[in-house]
Amino acid sequence: MLLRIYRMTGDRRRSLLRAWVVLTIASAAVALLPFRTAIHFGTRSIGRRGRPPQDWISAVESAARYMPWRTMCIEKGLAVQRLLRSSGVDARLHYGARHAEGTGKLEAHVWVTVAGEAIFGAEEATGYAELARYP
Repeated sequence: MLLRIYRMTGDRRRSLLRAWVVLTIASAAVALLPFRTAIHFGTRSIGRRGRPPQDWISAVESAARYMPWRTMCIEKGLAVQRLLRSSGVDARLHYGARHAEGTGKLEAHVWVTVAGEAIFGAEEATGYAELARYP
């Protein structure tokens, strides 16, 4: 694992490190803060133009694999939204729910959109009713 990180370009390594830090803070916010407070972690003001959205999505997914704990869609979605907004992209976080087929158990899911197009968590978002959108 460390060898793979060492072999990355400096730019890719920095992106991975930043994604890891933001994902760690998002995980702590979700675990320790009330939902209303934690959900606003990703809704920072839009910064200057930076990396393409797919670079940040890839960095967050990679960072999630290196976490010593399991990260869920909410932590990853918050991290993606925050990184995209800091890079000048008006990313929206969507929170939805549905009843699981067969069991009827209530399930929740988070996905991120840019200009109305789902760019993160879209595959799993099918069948979820949107309950809230941030910001």
